[in-house]
Amino acid sequence: MTALSTLAEYLDELLEIRTTPDYGNALNGLQLANQGEITKLAAAVDFSTQTITQAIDAGANLLIVHHGMFWGGLQPLRGAAYVRMKTLISNDVAVYAAHLPLDRHPGLGNNPLLASALGLVPTGEFARYKNIFIGVRGESDLPTIDLFERCKLFAQAHGGDARSTPIFDGQVTRSWAICTGGGASLETLHEAAEMGIDTLIVGEGPHYTAVEANELGLTVIYAGHYATETLGVRALCAHLSERFTLPWTFIEAPTGL
Repeated sequence: MTALSTLAEYLDELLEIRTTPDYGNALNGLQLANQGEITKLAAAVDFSTQTITQAIDAGANLLIVHHGMFWGGLQPLRGAAYVRMKTLISNDVAVYAAHLPLDRHPGLGNNPLLASALGLVPTGEFARYKNIFIGVRGESDLPTIDLFERCKLFAQAHGGDARSTPIFDGQVTRSWAICTGGGASLETLHEAAEMGIDTLIVGEGPHYTAVEANELGLTVIYAGHYATETLGVRALCAHLSERFTLPWTFIEAPTGL
């Protein structure tokens, strides 16, 4: 067993929770406490009834998620929200969430880990948000269709699929950037174009980003919001398991997106 306070303090420091800016609803850090002793960890991308139930079934009493309990904003504790809270408290399960702090972590983050999974080596930062960079970028000499196929296989392994803007015959990716999750926006597209990036890999993005990408001469590969954010929580729980000698499990709950 390990004290919840010990784990929370370690995670806060490791992920730079207090100094990393984020969206208000992320509420990074310990979101729900328990009686104070942790015996098993569970990792999941999203906080949901499904991941709560599977964590409890697996015997875990600390659920670590990327998208936390308050992702959808304020809501009354009734209906499904009440059931989720009651289930957690009744089973003494704590919840810890890490959004942008986990996206950007150099060793455990979604972005550097996705680059590694795709056989890419980051050489710089990308996707500026306030005073931080969330994503990574680098150089390559890789047929873009081959990079797309790597993304497709990765997405399909996590219950999703990959899509892309048009890829022409003989196209080669010389300069790439990655911003996992909902990484496609006008801001990231224009940042990529200004940096001379030719291929941008994201989780998902609105329809208009594909239109804008064509205008900018940029190829965008949409590899799945869920799939591209499975890496960080898995790596984080594996790290905690090794450091604190705690068993852990990953809860696969794909959304298809």
